[in-house]
Amino acid sequence: METAEAIQREQLERLRDFLGPQVSSEEGHTVRSESRIESPINFKNPRAREFFVDGRSIPDVNFDAGPSWSGLLPISNHPNETRKLFFWFWPTNNISNVRDLLFWTNGGPGCSSLEGFLQENGPISWSWGQSEPTPNPWSWTNLTNVLWVEQPVGTGFSQGKPSISNDDELAAQVAGFLEQFLEVFGELKGSNFWVSGESYAGYYVPYIANYLYEHPNRDLNLHGIWIADPSLSWGLVQQEIPALRFAQANKNVFPFNSSFWAQLQNISDSCGYTDYLDKHVTYPPKGQLPLPAGATFNETTRAVGVKPECRIHSPIQRAVGVINPVFDVYRVTDTFPNLWSVLGFPRSTQKFVYFNRYVQDAIHAPHINWEDCGGPVYINPVTGGPGNDQSVASTLSVLPNVIEKSKRVAIVHGLADFILVAEGTRIAIQNMTWHGKQGFQKPIEPESFLVENMGVFGNQHTERGLTFVEFYYSGHMTPQFVPWAAFQTIAYVLGKRDSPSA
Repeated sequence: METAEAIQREQLERLRDFLGPQVSSEEGHTVRSESRIESPINFKNPRAREFFVDGRSIPDVNFDAGPSWSGLLPISNHPNETRKLFFWFWPTNNISNVRDLLFWTNGGPGCSSLEGFLQENGPISWSWGQSEPTPNPWSWTNLTNVLWVEQPVGTGFSQGKPSISNDDELAAQVAGFLEQFLEVFGELKGSNFWVSGESYAGYYVPYIANYLYEHPNRDLNLHGIWIADPSLSWGLVQQEIPALRFAQANKNVFPFNSSFWAQLQNISDSCGYTDYLDKHVTYPPKGQLPLPAGATFNETTRAVGVKPECRIHSPIQRAVGVINPVFDVYRVTDTFPNLWSVLGFPRSTQKFVYFNRYVQDAIHAPHINWEDCGGPVYINPVTGGPGNDQSVASTLSVLPNVIEKSKRVAIVHGLADFILVAEGTRIAIQNMTWHGKQGFQKPIEPESFLVENMGVFGNQHTERGLTFVEFYYSGHMTPQFVPWAAFQTIAYVLGKRDSPSA
């Protein structure tokens, strides 16, 4: 035991070095530095001053986070436009990156990009279990200017009545917002531009990028996209088919009894899931991947669903939630006790929700009851009432065109994510055709992704402009759970590295 305890102490010392320079502290809390961080960009438009946020005056942030700009801007220049998106723009801290601009959106649909800002890739980190905010050594502002946007209308602080029923319409609204944003922050015109996001942004991001490629904005030079743990296909593909294999590969956190395992195996066998990946997900593919026996297909809408008796993902999630009361579908390795989250999602043990406090005044946000994930954000195109996204999954529609027009595209996935399973993303990629070929022609190499100063950290493969990376240790929100790994891959997409791997 003494040796193990000594190694643990050594690891804690390494962690302090790993997290970078420490902010000075007083009675256990960070204290503000007297020095002031300056912006490498100065905006001449007087309107920009309306959105300025002093990094020394952000509530509860006890250090100078640097200057930023936030607030609401409309999605068009129509004088009566009521639909407005909330943004928070942060300049890079490296002047050599001042001509680069990255757009970030969370998914949902209806989840706020301020979650990404505060708990994933922004310069301020207030993640699960943290008592207070700290500087983020893996902030993406180390690499580029970053624009976090709460979209579509109906998300977070964004204002107006939702009016879209698909992601072509969503993309047009984002393009309109970007035009208004660049009119205020004109020094960003001509920027190299990238679009990034996670989860349902597997729809958002490719559709936004496709729209910008097909309707070019002369003030932005789009180069590529980055998406993490993305929705790329039907739930059948990314949840049902790989669910049992995932649970079996992680039996230490899915410790079911033998009779329940047998029930699950029976569902998997009868619904065509058991040998699906081994039989159909080949390199190269043998043709378009077939639907398993458990699938349903609507001839009118061409939507793919799941037979009720073939649902296996939800029974697994419900059963493990009985054994582990704090089971987290976003990261299956989490155990009791439940860490608090200042955003209240997906944790529900918070003392307060940060963006429902006096911070609203500091960031020029409307005084509303902010929710991390809300909605609805789509309407029914027939009735005009709340509806669902009518878009075709991006791998079967716009993503191939985006890959073909981009310099670099990356899809990354955490191997501890159960809400969207990494093997399901493999299926989606192998059923997609781009640059004249279907899927990857060669297998994804195991243990091929390395993190600097760590070593092997996952698997990766690149072909024909598309890079796919799987991360060890990570659940759904990869920049939150393994920020060092996510940082390497976004640096690659931005052209700051020759390879995502060390």
